[in-house]
Amino acid sequence: MSKQQHPIYNWSFGLLCLSSLLFSASFNMLIPELPSYLSSMGGAEYKGLIIALFTITAGISRPFSGKLTDTVGRVPVMAVGSIVCFVCGFLYPVLTTVAGFLFLRLIHGFSTGFKPTATAAYVADIVPVNRWGEAMGIHGLCFSTGMAIGPAIGSAITANYSINVLFYCSSLFALLSIVILMNMKETVKQKQKFRFSLLRISKNEIIEGRVIPAALVTLLSYMGYGVLLTLIPDLGDHLGMRNKGLFFMTFTISSLLIRFIAGKVSDQYGRVKVIQVALLLLGIAFILIGAASSTTTLLAASVLYGVATGILSPAVNAWTVDLSHPEHRGRAMATMYIALEAGIGLGAFIAGLVYQDHISRIPFNFYISSVLTFGALVYVVLRQRSRPTV
Repeated sequence: MSKQQHPIYNWSFGLLCLSSLLFSASFNMLIPELPSYLSSMGGAEYKGLIIALFTITAGISRPFSGKLTDTVGRVPVMAVGSIVCFVCGFLYPVLTTVAGFLFLRLIHGFSTGFKPTATAAYVADIVPVNRWGEAMGIHGLCFSTGMAIGPAIGSAITANYSINVLFYCSSLFALLSIVILMNMKETVKQKQKFRFSLLRISKNEIIEGRVIPAALVTLLSYMGYGVLLTLIPDLGDHLGMRNKGLFFMTFTISSLLIRFIAGKVSDQYGRVKVIQVALLLLGIAFILIGAASSTTTLLAASVLYGVATGILSPAVNAWTVDLSHPEHRGRAMATMYIALEAGIGLGAFIAGLVYQDHISRIPFNFYISSVLTFGALVYVVLRQRSRPTV
């Protein structure tokens, strides 16, 4: 069976999606509870660093994970990401000072610096080029399912048991994602054995220049996600939302539903057109979140946010693969994820600086997120007009 005829719904793709679901749930189940946990240790003023530190090491590790993905193989790099997540879950109850917590957030970031990079390259390896958008959409659906159930499960575990039990459950989910990876076949045909010299990164191995347009759109659009991760738990509390994971579950469910068709649409009508629609909806969603005055309006805004991200994510991922060279897919995906982590981290850091535990400052952060998103939309429109045949 040729690659063009090969179905995407096969055993390898199914295992990959299940592993990503468990991995996503593993670290996302912590997010709603970490701000109050840090406050209980006396570190309320450092809430902006919860996400920022995590994304700093995720971003720093991307060039290494990209190079190792193309040389050592996709599966070993995915396994490293899951192992880091597994170990960190056991360390949170041990490092109980503010400094220890922040240090651990730095270490935890290596998990997302490795696994998603290798996973995206693996998807491109086993799926025909004319179905990349669909495959990215389905895989993203599974990853987003982990994002949906993770925060809700995390808040429920903490409410009924304790924060430490939550940390151990996070490790369990990561462990399960590792076990699944053991049954996956490597797709790099001429892989190398790991050696420390592979960790030497030259300038041309950090960024894949071909995918800069996709990376720029990712950077601008994901700064708002960093703001959201940092401020939604406190905004939800202020508006009377009892389960801090409810917002995340709502937007992720809407994202899941739209992903069933979003990837196919980008395959049929083109990545750029779909990205333009997604950015428009995303900018509007940030405005509505900032203006929310009740739990109902906040959840309604979260639905639109989910629809926008459900359309945007698979289209940008597939666009990145479209622009990349087949031999440098790992580096290309790493470049896109560097932009993603930089956007999330920068957005979270700035949100923490501006917020400073003053609820009245929250809307301003989301309005700025909207401006940045519309900036990405303008860039895509102008780029397409200058290159109408591309």
